[in-house]
Amino acid sequence: MGTVISAKVVLDDSGLERPVSLEQVGEVSSMGRVEFMYSYGPHLLPPLAPSNDGMWRYQALLPVQNKARYPLAVGATPLLAPANLRAQAGIASLWLKDETRSPTGSNKDRATAIVLEQALQDGVRTVTCASTGNVAVSLAAGAAASGIEAVIFVPACVADAKLQLMLLSGAKVFKVAGGYEAAVELSRQAACTFGWYDRNTGYNPCTLEAKKTVALEIWEQLGRQVPDVVLCPVGDGVTLSGIAKGFRELMWCGATERLPRLIGVQAEGCQPLKRAWEGRDQATSMPTGTIADGIAVAAPINAPMVLRDVRESGGSFIAVSDRAMLQAISVLAAEGGIWVEPAGAAAFAGVACALTTGLLERNERVVVLITGTGLKNPRYLSSRDCNSLYEVEATLEEVERSLVHC
Repeated sequence: MGTVISAKVVLDDSGLERPVSLEQVGEVSSMGRVEFMYSYGPHLLPPLAPSNDGMWRYQALLPVQNKARYPLAVGATPLLAPANLRAQAGIASLWLKDETRSPTGSNKDRATAIVLEQALQDGVRTVTCASTGNVAVSLAAGAAASGIEAVIFVPACVADAKLQLMLLSGAKVFKVAGGYEAAVELSRQAACTFGWYDRNTGYNPCTLEAKKTVALEIWEQLGRQVPDVVLCPVGDGVTLSGIAKGFRELMWCGATERLPRLIGVQAEGCQPLKRAWEGRDQATSMPTGTIADGIAVAAPINAPMVLRDVRESGGSFIAVSDRAMLQAISVLAAEGGIWVEPAGAAAFAGVACALTTGLLERNERVVVLITGTGLKNPRYLSSRDCNSLYEVEATLEEVERSLVHC
């Protein structure tokens, strides 16, 4: 396992940090986001030889005992280079990190795996979370496979398809009036009162540790090199902060001398972090109005850390419209064979915006994070092109005639 030697808490939007003891981690998680630190060096990086260990390949940089019990295969998702998408975007070195290949079709499976591995090793029988959908589905499936009870709190407007998957996996689900923030608060109160494990992203520092393995995989998949730019959809901001931590740790281990620029992509209908970045508001709360439920977070709990991470990388924030995300869904399906939900398409939708605003150059090596499958919410997968649908009798002549006229 990786030996955690210290921890620090990021307190405010300036990125102010304060060291804390490992015994204080649970106490300070409500004050700010906690980061674990290790005794860094080349010895913490995995050998060149490939393995089938998934994200556990980076065991020396994870704060759990040697993985032994979590049953689902997590991590080692592909880094894709679809020629059609490269040509359409006009970026010769465009890569897609496809997290839809995870067990429940989302990047949330990484954090679920590390929290449930902890729970299994500690003999904990119940784990809770709050979620707009993907975290909840991930915990429900992972807990079912692990023999652990999942208690899940979701906003009342949760997508029905995702709700059915939670229930199918045997989770206890509470629909909460008041939205995502109210669900998070109720989940955390329940964890404290009933002694459950708290899987909530951002509050449990192990979730950040799991998410950083995306950066470590990108580095290895690019031949142990760092890209120039990474675009990532942002709700609470923990995924982007995890990626930032992964690339920082590669520097601290002596594997690289630089960070990629990190571009956080929000929905136009919910962009508190972008507004805070531009100095227009504090990243506290704003009304939500977007189809991208996975990033529709009005009051991001990870705001101080993610603002710091983007600043240190020399990156920025952008916002994309619902229309742009729907278009990105169609392009990713038709040109890349990848079916995604709106939040999962946000980063790809952000490529055009980043090019237009000068945040991205066409000659750079660019990685786009695809976070969630559309198969859990298929209403956004409807084709925008009906010209390729034919109704024919069962004769080859009719097929040929249709092809000639198309």
